[in-house]
Amino acid sequence: MIEFVFAPDDVARVRFAFSPMWEMVRSLRVLADPSGHALHLPWVHAVRPRLRGLGMGPLRDVVPPGGYIPDFLTPPPATPLPDLAAELEIVRATPPEVVAAELRFTERGSRPTPARQALAADPERTLETLADLLGRYWTAAVEPFWPRIRDLLEGDVLRRAGALTAAGAAGVFGDLHEAVSWRSGSLCVDRRWTFRGGLAGRGLLLVPSVFVWPEVSVMVPPYQAMLSYPPNGVATLWETERPARGREDPLAALIGRRRAELLAALATPASTTELARRMDVTPGAVSQHLGVLRACGLVTGHRLGRRVLYVRTPAGDALAQS
Repeated sequence: MIEFVFAPDDVARVRFAFSPMWEMVRSLRVLADPSGHALHLPWVHAVRPRLRGLGMGPLRDVVPPGGYIPDFLTPPPATPLPDLAAELEIVRATPPEVVAAELRFTERGSRPTPARQALAADPERTLETLADLLGRYWTAAVEPFWPRIRDLLEGDVLRRAGALTAAGAAGVFGDLHEAVSWRSGSLCVDRRWTFRGGLAGRGLLLVPSVFVWPEVSVMVPPYQAMLSYPPNGVATLWETERPARGREDPLAALIGRRRAELLAALATPASTTELARRMDVTPGAVSQHLGVLRACGLVTGHRLGRRVLYVRTPAGDALAQS
């Protein structure tokens, strides 16, 4: 059991971020064990042909189907919206002795594989190889799907940040994951290993990740305390068909079929581009319908950098669920 003990002001130090590097490394585990991550099978089938000739061996050696992933591959995000290039530079800056030690580390007293031992014997060269290979893997396997992944992650951050403001720790942790519970000032995570301690004055970083599904992942001090969890709506990630509503649907009769479909699609926040992809219409058409829904107080937009993410308002939730 992992138990993070919160001091009185630690809730104020809870922050959110997501990480292209984290998604990329966790996706390697999905490729290694597709049956354990069946939700992502459409992605697995799409990317496997793209990986031919990429030389994935070293990445498969360091990211096994289960167990420990070297921590230097998943540095805690330093900003809410990190850049992959910046994260790769953090990985490249890992001291060689840390690379070697983490490649040799195993859980429950087992021995590292011969391949891991060989990589650990030349940590500087291994680090360069892994960083270069991660960059190529990103281009082939993750970047083409990043816009829809990013929308889902940003939407979850918006939702949970609002819950934290409105209801405190209980609001944000209450439905985070079945393995996570909030108990009288402590956040408990059901794991096979044990840790109990405070947050060392650095707060807790919450990192939504689509590829961590169906599990959660934890990092404990002396690293930045971090909990990675599947975002709300992850089951819709690879859907290609637009939401279906019956011809006699009262909501469609009230506001029009397209606007009813948009309101249903915004069960999870999304950008105009993502909504257009899901519904197989032009972004311009989506923008027009969103303008009407926004004027009626049913949706609202949140600007994140150059992008706007749309979410349903409480009135929109009530209408969509009626």
